[in-house]
Amino acid sequence: MSDTEKMGTKELGLVLGRQLLGIEDLHYGLWDPDLPVTVGNLATAQQRYSDLLMAQLPDPSGGPVRVMDIGCGTGHLLRQMLDRGYQVDGVIPAADLAKAVRARLVGWTGYAPRIFESRFEDIPVAECTGQYDVALFSESFQYIPLSASLPLLQKILKPGGLLLICDFFKTEHHGDGQPGDKSFGGGHDMADFYAKIAQTPFTNLMDEDITRRISPNLDLVNDVLLNKVKPASDSVGRYLRDNYPLLTKLVGWLMRKKLAKLQYKYFTGHRSREVFERYKVYRLLTYRLPQA
Repeated sequence: MSDTEKMGTKELGLVLGRQLLGIEDLHYGLWDPDLPVTVGNLATAQQRYSDLLMAQLPDPSGGPVRVMDIGCGTGHLLRQMLDRGYQVDGVIPAADLAKAVRARLVGWTGYAPRIFESRFEDIPVAECTGQYDVALFSESFQYIPLSASLPLLQKILKPGGLLLICDFFKTEHHGDGQPGDKSFGGGHDMADFYAKIAQTPFTNLMDEDITRRISPNLDLVNDVLLNKVKPASDSVGRYLRDNYPLLTKLVGWLMRKKLAKLQYKYFTGHRSREVFERYKVYRLLTYRLPQA
């Protein structure tokens, strides 16, 4: 995506996560009982998540291992993989994040990563066919239609190539109308994913449910939303109402449906650990293509 193209809501969320929270890893953290759930420990939890992903990769000491990091964020994980001896290319559709990736590579003198500044669906397929040992998704698989991702992955991976997905999916409770039902968007339907990947040549190697190790992040998110973002937005709203009452009323009326949706989604306390665990399942998945 070039600087002249419009930024979508998905890319905006990634950029704001970096700008507002000052985090380098644009994914949840991995929490275990030995790590208290605090903002101060978030970076440690996120590194544990990254370490979990890298532990699934083939050992590069036996020969070059080429990885495509699809949805590579700011390049934090990409750079760590390079440092560990992997040959890594990245895919990122947001121009601001692509700049961050390239900035992180300044001074790197090893394998020269190729950064595809586009959607995964728009990468140059002919140049990538049969080129990768691993296709890695870290909370990015959810953004790509299965009808596009699964066929394309079979093209870019080498025979015997590894597909690594760490992401959340919708549970069977999605759409049940209970409190919090519409608080969490994103994620493919879990059952639909299983049905569609079963129709491909991929063979499952690992399917680990890590929802309970991920869901504590929502306690942190809810705290930020209710105790920091909401008071700040209320103050801005009051200022606008006091100084520009007619304009504020007009904009509020025109955007009433969107504002109501935002209010419900972010500021009613439904973005909690318990609600997340009802409507989402977070899985670490690995699949392999046949050798021939």
